[in-house]
Amino acid sequence: MDPQALKKEILGRIDTLSYELQRKLLAYIDVLTQRVPKGVPGKRLLKFSGSISKEELQAMEQAIEDGCEQIDAPEW
Repeated sequence: MDPQALKKEILGRIDTLSYELQRKLLAYIDVLTQRVPKGVPGKRLLKFSGSISKEELQAMEQAIEDGCEQIDAPEW
């Protein structure tokens, strides 16, 4: 499909969406078109090494394990 045909197809389908779905689509387009910020060099992060205690890391790991692989059905 050539770019113009693709654009026409997309626009045609947008017209069939409800207002709420069009708003969601616009938000998704915003995400797709945002520029990804550059990261920082690892050397600049070294100053944070060791700033989280072993106990805090274990608590984070436990929270992740407890919270993952669960489905919140009302959210779907």
